[in-house]
Amino acid sequence: MNAEEQLLTTVLNRWKDAVDSHEPERVAENFTEDAIFQGLHPYTIGPKGVAEYYHSQPIGMKANYEIQETRRLSENLVLGYLHVDFTFTDRDTVSVQLSILLDGEKIRHYQVSRL
Repeated sequence: MNAEEQLLTTVLNRWKDAVDSHEPERVAENFTEDAIFQGLHPYTIGPKGVAEYYHSQPIGMKANYEIQETRRLSENLVLGYLHVDFTFTDRDTVSVQLSILLDGEKIRHYQVSRL
């Protein structure tokens, strides 16, 4: 595992643990104050919007990710491209592609797309 994958794994494991535990405020702690967040709803800026988004997700939702590509854009910026399966207790899995930009150990940009 290269340094970029290690950093992404560290941040994403914190994110995943908070998502899986349905702790929206803890999910939001992984984002910068000016983070652009695009889930499957209209985009938002910053941790407050991230917390609101994850608060609206059903209890029992779990995130399983696989890093597909990484790029170091500068000393503090790492770009990641991932496949994520969100599983639920009462509906089918939602599979998405996730582009994520880390600034140090915080998420500055998060965008999912369904293919």
